[in-house]
Amino acid sequence: MGILSELQPKEALRFFEEICGIPHGSLDTKRISDYCVRFAQERGLEYVQDEHNNVVIYKPATEGYEDHPTVILQGHLDMVCEKDADCNIDFSKDGLELCHDGEYIFAKGTTLGGDDGIAVAYALALLDAKELKHPSLECVFTVDEEIGMLGADAMDMSVLKGRLLLNCDSEDEGVLTVSCAGGARSDFKLPLAWEAGGSCYRVSVEDLLGGHSGVEIHKGRANANKVLGDILSQLPVRLVRIDGGSKDNAIPRSCVALVCCEEGDFPVRFAAACEEARKALPETETEVRFTCEAATCEKRMTEAASKAVLGLLRELPNGVQAMSQDIEGLVQTSLNLGILETTEDFVRMAFSVRSSVNEEKAALLATLTALSEKYGTAYEESGHYPAWEYCKESVLRDTMVQTFEELYGRTPIVEAIHAGLECGIFCDRLPGLDAVSFGPQMYDIHTSRERLSIESVRRTWDYLVAVLERL
Repeated sequence: MGILSELQPKEALRFFEEICGIPHGSLDTKRISDYCVRFAQERGLEYVQDEHNNVVIYKPATEGYEDHPTVILQGHLDMVCEKDADCNIDFSKDGLELCHDGEYIFAKGTTLGGDDGIAVAYALALLDAKELKHPSLECVFTVDEEIGMLGADAMDMSVLKGRLLLNCDSEDEGVLTVSCAGGARSDFKLPLAWEAGGSCYRVSVEDLLGGHSGVEIHKGRANANKVLGDILSQLPVRLVRIDGGSKDNAIPRSCVALVCCEEGDFPVRFAAACEEARKALPETETEVRFTCEAATCEKRMTEAASKAVLGLLRELPNGVQAMSQDIEGLVQTSLNLGILETTEDFVRMAFSVRSSVNEEKAALLATLTALSEKYGTAYEESGHYPAWEYCKESVLRDTMVQTFEELYGRTPIVEAIHAGLECGIFCDRLPGLDAVSFGPQMYDIHTSRERLSIESVRRTWDYLVAVLERL
């Protein structure tokens, strides 16, 4: 019996547990894609699997629903693979170590992949069900959403006939998302030159909160790359390397550097700079740690290279750039320095850029381009995706609001978000598409503290079933 076998809804959580047993990080989706194909084959359902590993599985309408509009159910197959330093799981080979405490489902030492494994599990449970009432279903499982929605962007949308889209990639129960920001990825590579090294120090900032660079960018989550970069730019150091973060859309929790400093009081000066940095942190960052210990290195960056790295790191904008004037509390434009890594040839800095205003997105990218030219870096943009604009008239939204009110006696929150959703690509490619995104309650996604509310999974399943019956 599985870890989740006694939990409700059994139909969905059985498939969720199977999904968690299959490695499915971004760019490693062949196995999970083939799993979905085998599922369809075993049940005699029509399906399409493309060369990118996107999968669409079709199910006919139940009796009495043949003339109802087709509904698209959509989620993504890939997960963000983050783990604690002492966790031995190899995401390319191992499944997750699932746990639950009766209230939450989580994975030992790693991200859970509830974003977006629960959407896939819901869809598979609906495709497997014999008794539930629903219109024709087109269940769409895209890939590589977490690294720029690459699967959706590459997908041939002509295989879809539906114009009602239920996207299950939201993390707050009782919230219906009806609009989102567009975005892109920006990648800097600053070339390096080297000279002989010597005595040095290993310094770090650790145990920041981290989190999702869209939905949590305004919640007092400091960026470890920027914090350490600002500290080091004030000190007489020569960089050996500096590294922090592994995903452009995750706010880095830690950053580590090796630095040379010929002045003997460096540990004291570093500690003083750290205390000033601590005072400037958001009050939510209560667990931050700074470390400094002696080390050795065979080489270090030349003075010009080191100054260029720290200068660029300090000058690059980061975080919230503009708030919406129309929707209270909505971040309108932001960027996140999610990856900072040193190689033999260059230092790489990679951003996730987001905006619900196309002009602001273009202006921010122009600023980044200008900085790349100033510092002589190689610069690339990729993963451009469109904003999902608010639809004033929506039969789907109205149905979902009414169904929620009938089930729970309260009105759901209808909102726009700053995070990117694949709905923007689907709406851009499928004229007349009516879309809503929703999901069960999750916490701390994209971190090893990720957890999924069991009761919320059950309620959201009941809600999804009820919405399909009304459609």
